[in-house]
Amino acid sequence: MTWQQLLQSKRFGKQESQDTSASRTPFHKDHDRVVFSSSFRRLERKTQVHPLSDNDHIHTRLTHSLEVSCVGRSLGTLVGEGLEEKLPAGVSPADVGAIVQAACLAHDIGNPPFGHTGEDAIRHWFRDVSNAHFLDGLDPLEIKDFQTFEGNAQGFRILTQLEHHRFDGGMRLTYATLGTFLKYPWTSDFEHPEKKGKFGVYQSESDFLKQIAATVGLPELEPGRYARHPLVYLMEAADDICYAIIDLEDGVEMDLLSYGEVESLLLDLLGNEVPDYYFDTTEQDPVRRRLGILRGKAIDIMVRDVASAFIAHESELLDGKLAGDLIDCCSKDVRQCITGAKNLARNKIFKDPKKALVEIGAYTTLGSLLDSFLTAANEVVEGGPISYKAQRILELIGRHAPQVGWDKYRAYLRVVDYIAGMTDNYAVELAQAIRGLRR
Repeated sequence: MTWQQLLQSKRFGKQESQDTSASRTPFHKDHDRVVFSSSFRRLERKTQVHPLSDNDHIHTRLTHSLEVSCVGRSLGTLVGEGLEEKLPAGVSPADVGAIVQAACLAHDIGNPPFGHTGEDAIRHWFRDVSNAHFLDGLDPLEIKDFQTFEGNAQGFRILTQLEHHRFDGGMRLTYATLGTFLKYPWTSDFEHPEKKGKFGVYQSESDFLKQIAATVGLPELEPGRYARHPLVYLMEAADDICYAIIDLEDGVEMDLLSYGEVESLLLDLLGNEVPDYYFDTTEQDPVRRRLGILRGKAIDIMVRDVASAFIAHESELLDGKLAGDLIDCCSKDVRQCITGAKNLARNKIFKDPKKALVEIGAYTTLGSLLDSFLTAANEVVEGGPISYKAQRILELIGRHAPQVGWDKYRAYLRVVDYIAGMTDNYAVELAQAIRGLRR
């Protein structure tokens, strides 16, 4: 791969006139298009790790995405500065930062209600033998798209199909940003041995994957799987950094972790780089202020380390041969901090009983919605009389609801688009209303 091809400002979909203003490049416009989309706005009411609570300091999927984008911008800019002589003409280090920032903003845009539990709830419903009749008439690859529902693939569909120019290029982002977004550049039929169950593109968008790969120069490593865009590794590292550190901050806020546990982990990373003003704080200061000081410096250390690792492994990244991720290439202190943070979260945060109760409810909520909407969609696809109830249910989707004459795969995708796009609260309210549990 070459940076000249990887960092193209050409847009996906219908071509638009390019504004070459240095103050607002095409990559900065990508950032703005994501921010002003309704799919991004709805992340405010979608679960990050903890179910939506009354505590305003707990992260939602939106605040997480914003923080990841900040870390991603710093990573991209640092890498751009280190590789400045190799960048294409007209592309600055700040542009590289903007590309990674835009991809980071969108990295969770396809997540359904209830986060990763929601993903599993959708897969579970389609795999349930009692729902097998819904899959009659679909080919095996189409069935696999639904039975292995993946937020990354749904996000790719949103960016290229559903937002702004609907089914006409979507957001029409640059190829560079779309390439950086594609964390798993393969469809559901490819079984990656290291990324079990993960894929980035539905069958419905498989031609778009080929188009993007050809445009930015992603080589096909084996049938159906393309090399990742090198900047994907920066997006992934930014997500890992924020997940590891911010999860702990939320854990302390919710009294699931002690301050001392998190302080000890971060101090081990910081070593002699602890900011002087941290020692001016006392136990009388708010915990979130003291944690914020340590967290800020910890992220700074990690960003510098990840950027250095990227530059050191540039040739492997361009050859599509880097094993593992960038965190694996970082210093021992950074690796240990992130591993320790993830272990703390796994053992003490993810097992919170309140979290478990909401996650269990997610299966009932999303199962009820899928049953109602897909039953209605089936009536339309089969071409017989459409019941009044089915008409009313599909009216909720609006003008993009399944239509007579459509194939089942296309109709089901529209239903999943609608349900996956819901916020946590709306999904619960609608499921209760459909089941007659609310006035």
